[in-house]
Amino acid sequence: MWWNFIGRSNEEIAQARSDWMEGTRFGEVHGYDGDPLAAPELPPGSLKKRGRVR
Repeated sequence: MWWNFIGRSNEEIAQARSDWMEGTRFGEVHGYDGDPLAAPELPPGSLKKRGRVR
């Protein structure tokens, strides 16, 4: 599971990771003195949709 709460496609997840690493889009945590945690590297290749049927 790679950031599936942020995006539904490989492109959306890659953009969310980039936004996180650049410090945009997600705001700041007040009261935390350390550096932001680094986002995990995305696996090589594209992520595959689960194909959920309703």
